[in-house]
Amino acid sequence: MRRRAIAALVLFLGVLISQGCGGEYPQSALHPSSDSATILDRLFDQIFWWAVGVFVVVEGILVYVFVRFRERPGDTRPKQVHGHLLLEVGWTLAPALILVAIAIPTIRAIFIIDRSTPDPEALVVEVIGKQWWWEFRYPELGIVTANEAHVPLGRTVDLRLRSADVLHSFWIPRLAGKRDLVPGIENQLWFRPDSVGVYHGQCAEFCGTAHALMGMRLIVDEPDDFERWVRANAAPASTPGDAEARAGQGVFMANACVSCHAVRGTQATGQFGPDLTHFGSRLTIASGVLENTPANLARWLDSTQHVKPGNLMPEVELSDAQVRQLVAYLGSLR
Repeated sequence: MRRRAIAALVLFLGVLISQGCGGEYPQSALHPSSDSATILDRLFDQIFWWAVGVFVVVEGILVYVFVRFRERPGDTRPKQVHGHLLLEVGWTLAPALILVAIAIPTIRAIFIIDRSTPDPEALVVEVIGKQWWWEFRYPELGIVTANEAHVPLGRTVDLRLRSADVLHSFWIPRLAGKRDLVPGIENQLWFRPDSVGVYHGQCAEFCGTAHALMGMRLIVDEPDDFERWVRANAAPASTPGDAEARAGQGVFMANACVSCHAVRGTQATGQFGPDLTHFGSRLTIASGVLENTPANLARWLDSTQHVKPGNLMPEVELSDAQVRQLVAYLGSLR
């Protein structure tokens, strides 16, 4: 029984450790890809090495004391010594000095990151947290999208953060630190990305039933690719090209979809749910829960609560044919 318990413990620890290993790190703050995230990473490195130093010194002293002053047969020395003034002063001063050494770079990093963006040419993006998805607005470009935002490489991004309902927390670990979204208050967060890629983010403040499924993607594009994305997303929705997609547009307009969702260039002007004008070009569905594929979209439309329990999208009774038509229509919105 004892061997089995040890084997089970080793197996459990092995599985636990393996979860932190791998070639990808989609939400790791230890692999920064912006100036703001790099400041935080360097601060973490300093604090980590201070902690390593403290650990080595303290454990080293403990080991020395255990060995040097261990009880021996026939030892008549006092078992405990009181009132060592130098040692007591040292134990008091050392933590204070270490805290000061950590506090100075910490305060400096806080002042740099918490100030307003230093770049007057920054790209302004409004971020609105909702239960349980993200809305991104580009007021200077006339673009509204959901759960996925695009920004250009090398340009400072000025995020204006607010909540439409409850407390949320915006966090894309590889690009910036956490920032709360508080109802009635606008917060700011800025960073300048230095690497092209798709960066995963997450709501980091418990906000209700589907909190754990409130993800996002921020895509950093080359400047030319970003300009092409802007031109495409500033345009209204494209007209369906095939018969099944046109039939899907009719299903969309005839049901409750138009009450919640907007598709620019059509009669759908709902504001409660995500803007679907260019839904077909997005990478994911349901705030990052599923990849945006026809099969996953059909699964989502068939039963949203099975995919994302607690979400506020009402269940609409649709036939298999209507689901196929809606999938064709939404996939054509590029």
